[in-house]
Amino acid sequence: MDSLHVEIVRLKFGWAELFFVWLMFLVCNKSNLDHSHLNCADDDLLKYTEIYFISMLYLVGLGLGNVDDITVKGMVTVQKCSRVYLESYTSIMSFGLDKKKLEEFFNKEIEEADRMTIELDSDDIIDEAFDSDVCLLVVGDPLGATTHASLVFNARKAGVDVEIVHNASIISAVGCCGLQLYRFGEIVSIVFWEENWHPDSYYFKIAENKKRGLHTLCLLDIKTKEQSIKNMMKGRKEFLPPRYMTCSDAAKQLLEIVDQMSDENMEPVYTKSTEVVALARVGWDDQKIVFCSLEALCDLDMGPPLHSLIIPGELHPMELDFLKSFYHNVF
Repeated sequence: MDSLHVEIVRLKFGWAELFFVWLMFLVCNKSNLDHSHLNCADDDLLKYTEIYFISMLYLVGLGLGNVDDITVKGMVTVQKCSRVYLESYTSIMSFGLDKKKLEEFFNKEIEEADRMTIELDSDDIIDEAFDSDVCLLVVGDPLGATTHASLVFNARKAGVDVEIVHNASIISAVGCCGLQLYRFGEIVSIVFWEENWHPDSYYFKIAENKKRGLHTLCLLDIKTKEQSIKNMMKGRKEFLPPRYMTCSDAAKQLLEIVDQMSDENMEPVYTKSTEVVALARVGWDDQKIVFCSLEALCDLDMGPPLHSLIIPGELHPMELDFLKSFYHNVF
């Protein structure tokens, strides 16, 4: 060759592809066979060809219930990654978030990734994915939370390849109560009220869905690894016990908003007699669904977390018949 010819081949290799490349290099080796009979690449070109093995960042959904809810593709992905993280602040599974149980199932070491790791220190995870395959395990579906979409965007922006392995999420699994998924409107989050902070913006989204005859899925607040103001001011990394909002908590807050509306001479879009759907531990073996009034829900114990709440819009006759099968759970 008159001039140095360097070809950069950027490929993502699995084991089969790696074996094929290795085999071709052996076949094309001049000491073994004559290239003229094999139509192989020019010897100089072959000599200066560089192959880079591109690592990946994988986001793998765990599903909703137990460790074996992971998909086959998700299982294969975890096994080939050299570093595995468990996102530990947006949801829990039936065994909580005991990483030891996951480590036993996957036979791999797993590192917990809290909110700070994912949202503030995500560059560390992205940097690791430049050199080796890295996996982030997420309860439910990886893109069920906006914070994970941000991680995907930042990784791709930095030049890291990202692959999503989807799984079941609460957003689709709520169909278990009989309400048709295409009849849902905007999803809302109901957060814990604090002493001097009573946000109610979700009420107006519920109202808008109601006007359109659409159901509203309410995701209930989760607080893990939260610091008190005192500890934050003193720089102490001491955390409050985890808190999970119950359907009863949510019902009480929703009715307090109704009382405020009445005091302001505004007609609320729901009342204490409005019938709602309470769901607990969807996708777990002890899943529970109840169809009752908001007033009744205030005193109803749905058991351990996680809980979700649906405020129905206009009900199709089939939806209503399905919901009636959950009436008896109140008594």
